[in-house]
Amino acid sequence: MVQGTFKRQVQVGRVVLLNYGADAGKLAVIVDIIDHNRALVEGPTTGVVRQSFPFRRMVLTPLVLNKLPRNVGQTALKKALEKNDIVGAWAKTAWAKKIEQRKVRANLTDFDRFKLAKLKNQHRFAVASAVKAAKKQ
Repeated sequence: MVQGTFKRQVQVGRVVLLNYGADAGKLAVIVDIIDHNRALVEGPTTGVVRQSFPFRRMVLTPLVLNKLPRNVGQTALKKALEKNDIVGAWAKTAWAKKIEQRKVRANLTDFDRFKLAKLKNQHRFAVASAVKAAKKQ
């Protein structure tokens, strides 16, 4: 089989991140593929109801629920998600950590941003001092 450049295929059981609408930022699972533009997605553990969703408004993640049948029911899907600990696996990815960091940074107050700038300045000074001392030796 020829390996292409695409690593993430649209498939039943693929975990997706919704990036538009009321459910933006939530995880869902592709339950069925409707056509070349849309899929039926559901996220029982994240609060996403079963709905048709266009591919252009979702991002494929590297997480997959293997051997998930098409049009699986909500209870079976929920059990499969909990069994494979998909939400926990997502939380461990660098992608999820980056999104969480953005949320934290967006909620900083003016004083918090000031403290952060001071800490960065102290860190930069310590690193520069260490580099200067290492160059002298």
